[in-house]
Amino acid sequence: MRTTSLGICALALMIAIPAATAKGTKKSLADCTAFDQEDKDDDTVSFTIHNTCTVPVDCSISWRVVCAPDSKKRRSTHSKSAKLALNDSGAGSTEASAAVCGDDGWAIDSVSWACEPNKD
Repeated sequence: MRTTSLGICALALMIAIPAATAKGTKKSLADCTAFDQEDKDDDTVSFTIHNTCTVPVDCSISWRVVCAPDSKKRRSTHSKSAKLALNDSGAGSTEASAAVCGDDGWAIDSVSWACEPNKD
């Protein structure tokens, strides 16, 4: 079994969070929302946000599709974003597509996401 520093940090957080919660510390949205990314096919990536909070949340995801990332002449970028309204204990997904790049190579970078309590 190979252990990475990310795995060690995750384990430390799993131990620290229940202890902090037991002392009466409020849980933040970062404690109950999670992001996942999965390759779907040759030019599509699926982004999913999971909400285990007891309240609905509004989330946003943004990313950039870079066409021909290794070419100085053909390189182009396309910024994209999506908004997701998630029920308590729900999940939502969106897809990033590199179809805009045609036959050129591509990369998806600058992925960021954030959630806030639903105001309704």
